[in-house]
Amino acid sequence: MGKPVMTAEAVAAAIPDGATIMVTGSGGGMLEADAIFAAMERRFLETGSPRDLTLIHALGFGDRAQRGTNRFSHEGMVRRVIGGHWTWSRPMQLLAANDKIEAYSLPSGVISLLMREIGAGRPGLITKTGLGTFVDPLHGGGKVNKAAKEDLIERIVIDGETYLRYKPMKIDVAIMKATSADASGSLTTREEPADLDIYNVALAAHNSGGTVYAQVREVLPTGTLRPREVTVPAILVDALIIEPEQQQTYLGGYRDDLAGLARSDIVPEKIDARGGPKRVIALRASEELTSGACLNFGFGASAGVAEIISERGAYGDYWTTIEQGIHGGAMLTGDLFGMAVNANAIMNASEQFDFYHGGGLDAAFLGMAEVDRLGNVNVSHMGGFIVGPGGFIDITHNAKKVVFCGTFDTKGSKIEILDGGIRIVQNGAIKKFVDTVGAITFSGEEAVRRGQEVVYVTERAVFRLTPNGLALVEIAEGVDIEADILARMDFRPIVDNPRRMPAAHFKSETVAA
Repeated sequence: MGKPVMTAEAVAAAIPDGATIMVTGSGGGMLEADAIFAAMERRFLETGSPRDLTLIHALGFGDRAQRGTNRFSHEGMVRRVIGGHWTWSRPMQLLAANDKIEAYSLPSGVISLLMREIGAGRPGLITKTGLGTFVDPLHGGGKVNKAAKEDLIERIVIDGETYLRYKPMKIDVAIMKATSADASGSLTTREEPADLDIYNVALAAHNSGGTVYAQVREVLPTGTLRPREVTVPAILVDALIIEPEQQQTYLGGYRDDLAGLARSDIVPEKIDARGGPKRVIALRASEELTSGACLNFGFGASAGVAEIISERGAYGDYWTTIEQGIHGGAMLTGDLFGMAVNANAIMNASEQFDFYHGGGLDAAFLGMAEVDRLGNVNVSHMGGFIVGPGGFIDITHNAKKVVFCGTFDTKGSKIEILDGGIRIVQNGAIKKFVDTVGAITFSGEEAVRRGQEVVYVTERAVFRLTPNGLALVEIAEGVDIEADILARMDFRPIVDNPRRMPAAHFKSETVAA
């Protein structure tokens, strides 16, 4: 039996006020059903409906301007947002900051896996992931503004061990994008850069008694899709929306090398470890690599480590992953982070997060915005706005080793890179090593309890986490330990004869940090 084909406008008209909506999508336009989102936005602006929605999204999606979560960022359109990553929509961040919506932020993997638990009829997601962080009820329970009052998470004890239970909820509507469907309604993401959590999203809505809408480029005759190509079977899909002009990503068109259907000799331009402090950081952080290790990289300074591996032609020495479900390949960076050219494997994001939650990562290289005396790291709450953790908590809570990468300070810092060391021309106006972080996205206390190895790499100093707090273990040549490090921190770390950072990581040049 075939599925009805609807217009995006008809879907927008069918969504009731007050509905709880779960959507797929990730940065750069991956699996983003923008035709449906745009129709919902137009209808709201014209009629005031649908309004008072609860919007749930595991990964951040949008273009910082109009698409993605920006489509929903009109006062009255959403009542509550539960998001893994918020940075792609400043208007939505403003609604949260001004208490115009009930704002929650949970780890991306937790949201994705919670959809599976909802669909399976289980009592929520029970995990240690998030203990000690801002999603722990002891530290706010994922509520990121005063308007958020409902408790979505609770602490429970099983066999003497403390866990978090992320509570289930009814999903009224699921909205997703796939490459194509067959007439029966089965979906394939064969030509997309990732599968993300599309199956879990459909499962959660269908088994909640909700409705599943899928935007596709085309509908093929029944039987055209080979069974192994089906990402979501027809039984979970209620209606199809055909959008012949839909794009694979914000790059436009469809690229087989991003979908894993072809190899390419054209790989992304490297920008994170080209020079300056970021290159010093990447080179020093690369010393934490171990041959044969399974790795995860964030973007920015930490992505520079992947570029160092590429420069050395050493990709075969490691197994690289990112949370969108990608294994191997050359990662795209910036706003297109989350996809890769020439991937070795493309799994769905939920399977990737299961792998992470179970301790599959040997090491993770990620950024840091604030660090405090206990080794806590904040990357989720910045300048009065919620950024969200994305996959940061899922990854850092469970990796065997975590290497945080970032400049020592920021905003106006100017560093002269010399052969063998540095000269600090101007310190940044904003300190990163603070007495107390604005929010705990990584818990140093929990890391010590788990026995994790944790390293903090900057261009002028390296720190390690100990049971007694943060210890300064290395300094760059040319740095005055009192004036350039300790005086620029809000706390005094453990200092016990730190050694010099390797001179080979410093090559003469002058750049702004």
